[in-house]
Amino acid sequence: MEKRVQDYSKEILKIIRSNTSPAVMAARLQDYHENDLADVMPELTVQERYKMYRILDTDMLSDIFEYTDEENAVEYLNEMDVKKAAAILSRMETDALADVLNKIEKTKKKILIDLLEPEVRRDVEMIASFDEDEIGSRMTTNFIVITDKLTVKQAMSSLIEQAARNDNISTIFVVTDQQKFYGAIDLKELIIARRDDLLENLVVTSYPYVYAEENIDDCIEDLKDYSEDSIPVLDNDNQLLGVITSASIIDLVDDEMGDDYAKLAGLTAEEDLKEPLKESMKKRMPWLVILLALGMVVSSVVGLFEQVVTSLPIIMCFQSLILDMAGNVGTQSLAVTIRVLMDESLTGKQKLELVLKEMRIGLCNGSLLGFFSFVLIGLYIFLFKGKTLMFAYAVSGCIGVSLLLAMLISSAVGTCIPLFFKKINIDPAVASGPLITTINDLVAVVTYYGLSWVLLLEVLHMAG
Repeated sequence: MEKRVQDYSKEILKIIRSNTSPAVMAARLQDYHENDLADVMPELTVQERYKMYRILDTDMLSDIFEYTDEENAVEYLNEMDVKKAAAILSRMETDALADVLNKIEKTKKKILIDLLEPEVRRDVEMIASFDEDEIGSRMTTNFIVITDKLTVKQAMSSLIEQAARNDNISTIFVVTDQQKFYGAIDLKELIIARRDDLLENLVVTSYPYVYAEENIDDCIEDLKDYSEDSIPVLDNDNQLLGVITSASIIDLVDDEMGDDYAKLAGLTAEEDLKEPLKESMKKRMPWLVILLALGMVVSSVVGLFEQVVTSLPIIMCFQSLILDMAGNVGTQSLAVTIRVLMDESLTGKQKLELVLKEMRIGLCNGSLLGFFSFVLIGLYIFLFKGKTLMFAYAVSGCIGVSLLLAMLISSAVGTCIPLFFKKINIDPAVASGPLITTINDLVAVVTYYGLSWVLLLEVLHMAG
């Protein structure tokens, strides 16, 4: 796949850099997908991009800009005449247009908005009125809408008329005379319907919808559950404002996954390659400060068991084993819990079952790995450290039991912390991997050194 894209880039560059006449060049470039042309744009010189701006029509340029990164789109718009830029923006999807305008310098943005077509300007201002965390900020006004009182023949005529201005035609949305959302019709159903069929028989009145002021995080799961090309967005009076397309849903899911992944890594938000050093530091520093404080607590706890370390220095060799396994188990439980918590309908009983299940898994895995550790580490100490068999297996037994308890408690911690965060209305992804790992380090240290002190020093009176 990557090779094919690279071949297209070479072909496109060859066409643009040739001496072919503008008409022939435009015809050849139209054979390529707009996404391929957008990928080539950064490789062109400013003069070569000027050539593209001149030979391609406004509709094709607007389609190319749909696939262009916002920062690059702003750069290209600054290279061209402001009227040409406004004409291109006027033909873009309104959600993509709003994203590009947000990146443009304030003075020029005002000029461009004033030059937009009146209808487009109204749509952009409406979308800009929603907070970036609201689903209305991601909708487009590119859709087909008809009233519920039309005949099939009238509906087809309205579709043909609107299709010249809108390309999202696979689903036709139906509203009442008061512009309230009524339902939707699949394009195929309308095409095969007879002229004298009742339009009402074609309308799906149970079609999914969302409200523009809904938080994106709250409705993203509902959007993912439907395989529709577009889902209507309503205002609080149930009037149709716009639609969320499948492409926008994919972008929303990708953004949500990126944000959750960033939080699991201990960041306050997702980063990108072009982000300034200061901004990256601001996102990483808060958790690092918290983790530093927790790390100091862990270190001070180790200091409380100085007698154990002094009397049995060999146990220091296996500290990282206990800590690493506790951290791994906690992170696994955290990932599972965050995924399960995406279901907003979880009951208290189901949450309790989740905690118990994760603890059972931790107990079973801990028992198995604890047994292996008991056998293999005991053999290692006996053969390679020159200790007696009793001493070797007393230490390995302590390690095995510590591993079991650490994994059991860590699985509970990795499950309960995100549940607690969810309970107090904080994003459970904030219960990040580094936080869980550090807390489990504390659990593992107390378990390991505590058992070593009780079993090996107090009960068996060992040293060496």
